Formats: sequence, C-alpha cells, structure tokens
Amino acid sequence: MFSRLVLGIGLLSATALTHPAGATDARVLQIVVSTNRQQLSVYDGDTVVATSKVSTGKSGHSTPMGIFSVLEKEIYHRSNIYSNSPMPFMQRLTWSGIALHESNSVPNYPASHGCVRMPKAFAKKLYEMTQPGVHVVIADAAVVPQPIAHATLFHPLAPSTHGPMFSDLELRPTTPGFLVRSEPVEVAMNDTAALPPPPPLAAPRNEAPLSILITRRGLRENVRDLQQLLSGLGFDTGTADGYLGPATVQAIRDFRSAHAMPATGGLIGPDLMKAVYAAAGKGEPPNGAILVRQGFKPVLEASATIAEPQEALGTHFFTAHEVDRTSGQAQWYGLTLEGDLSKEAKKRYGITSERVSEGFDAAERALDRITVPDDIRRQVEDLLTAGSSLTISDTGVGPETGKGTDFITITRKGGLATKKG
Repeated sequence: MFSRLVLGIGLLSATALTHPAGATDARVLQIVVSTNRQQLSVYDGDTVVATSKVSTGKSGHSTPMGIFSVLEKEIYHRSNIYSNSPMPFMQRLTWSGIALHESNSVPNYPASHGCVRMPKAFAKKLYEMTQPGVHVVIADAAVVPQPIAHATLFHPLAPSTHGPMFSDLELRPTTPGFLVRSEPVEVAMNDTAALPPPPPLAAPRNEAPLSILITRRGLRENVRDLQQLLSGLGFDTGTADGYLGPATVQAIRDFRSAHAMPATGGLIGPDLMKAVYAAAGKGEPPNGAILVRQGFKPVLEASATIAEPQEALGTHFFTAHEVDRTSGQAQWYGLTLEGDLSKEAKKRYGITSERVSEGFDAAERALDRITVPDDIRRQVEDLLTAGSSLTISDTGVGPETGKGTDFITITRKGGLATKKG
C-alpha cells in the first residue's frame, strides 16, 4: 500500500508550490525524489505541498537511492570535487558529496554527477521551507507516504505529575472527634517537614526529532556482547569496544577450547553466540537492534527481537506527525522502498526468503515481527516529538551513517563521491 505511484503529481506544473513556505512545521516535511520521473515532491503527511522537475545523476554518476536527511544548508556553496562549480541553495544529504542544489541546467533527464539539481526559483523556495534534519527519500518510482497505525509504532508518554496530590495527603481537623456543625471547619495539612522535597525543575525538553533505526544486529554489536559476556565468564577480552582485537580473538579461542567446540563456521557464528549466552545464563542471543539519534548524535542503543529471522524485513520508513503528549497519541505516515539485498548480506543474516518483504502490506508485516523491550520503548516515547522517524531495514548501519548524520539507509548505490562536495 505504501509503494503506489503518485499518479496525480504529473498533472502539476514543472515547478509548483501549493501553499506558502513556512505554513507548516518544517520538522514534519518530507522530500521524495523520483529518479524515473525526474521529479521532486514535498509532503506534509500525505499531502503534496510543493513539486518540481529535477535532474539526478547520469550514467556512471547515478544518484544513490535510499533514506537521507538534510545535514547542512548553505546559500552560496562551491563544489571541491568538480572544479569549484557553484551549488547555490545547497542542502547536503551525505558528507561524501550528494546534495540538493540549484542549477542552470535542469533537463528532463539525468544529467548531474550524482546530486539532485533543481531550477533556481524552486531551489530557493525549498531552501526557505526546510531545516536540517528534514527527511529526503530517493527512489526509482514515486512513493507516497500513507497514514498507518500499528502497536509497534511509538507514541508519546503522557506527562507525569510529580509530588503528592492534595487528595493523597492526610488531613486532620483542629477539633478532636467527629465534627457535625454548620460553621466552617479549619483543616490543616500535616507538617510540611514530613512531605518529600519538591522535585528539581526539569530541564527544557529537547524538541529535536528522533531518528530511530530497527535493524538486524551487526558484527560489532555481537562482538561487543561477546566481549562483555566472556569477560564475565573469566575470559579476558580487553575493552568491550565491539572490535575483534587480539585479546578478543584469543578469548573466543579459549572459550571454544574450554567447551570442546569445533572451530567451524568462522570465528563468530550462531553456534558460538548461543554457547556463550547459555554459559552466561542469558538465554537466546538477540537478533535485532534499535538505535536512536537526536540532533545527529547517538542517544540510545539496545537489543530488539525479530521474529521469523529467515524472512527479509525489507526497507520501510515512517515519520511521526501531530505528536500530542497530553493524549499520548501520534499520527504516523509510512512508505516502503525497493532495494537490492546482496547475496553476501542474505548469507550473513541467514535470510532465505524475501516473500514477506514485498507486497502492499509489507510494512505492517515487518512491524508485526518486531519486539522492542518495554523499558527501551518508554525511553524512546519520552523523547518522541513531531518529525521523529523510524527506519526498518535488514542492512544495519551503513557506511554513510557517521558523525553529524541521522541514519542513512542506502537501498541502491549510485555515484557516491569520495570527497566532501
């Protein structure tokens, strides 16, 4: 249901704004670029608020596809990759050189070196509408965000009341005994010294949207868990940093030897993970991870569970709108992207089927299979604000995700540059 084409957008003019810039919360805007239509659309929820023709990467320099966000904005920018070429109203999507920007050459076909070129007037208007963190989805076909409700999606925690309520305090009359009289009765609270101290003033809430990624656990997460568990079992791994250093490798070998485990299936495999977890009394090892960033900085990382791990999850992207902390409700919109899951990735994660990751209800199926621990859910929901996003992907944290980025999910590689553009 999320991957339907935007049939109506083709009826709009090549460059159109359907309502004034700044008329909505910039945090909830979402930009969708269709490479086969050479078109950019700006959404507020499932409503198109602006659209324009664009020119994406040509053969040999194709624009990467996936889920991005605006990392940096600069009115007057010049490329340090392509002969100091001007890139006015630049909105950066990756630190390796992919951006949205104005160009004098925006034909109705791919012509750039990987960036998304826009006509001058529209580039300026779009620049005025957005802020860093605005989501940008690049796909072959045009995709439309659709409303979705699901129990796995996050909703804001209603505010809690700190300190004793008046109705909870013990009251005592000034005259002993049961009083039945018409005149007013003086009632006093117990000594204030017996009351708990008032809570400290809360720091102002950080309203920056969250970037949430739920994915399969990668090698680094598994190594870090092994390091912590092996150390607890008396096998010295050194620092639990998620890297396979000499001490960790030796600790794994010592554990295998102590438990008469054959060294088959690579240094770290499902057999080793299960054996170490069992020896530590931790049950089954987790197969999923939830990672959270806010303001381009990591704030939370924890385990999650993915049911039917042999089935691919696919790539799905959700954004939160109308986050109402009083009612504890949020309106989510979602879309599904097509991607190329490599043979290596399938083997690494034990994926044998992509059947349930396809079709109109693939996003709901993926959400059905994910379980987030209750304590982690509460932490996320306490920080949830409008414009927060959730990405579900099989492929983990990609190399484009780094310092000063949200989670960048590449569904199909293009002409990613090697330098900052």
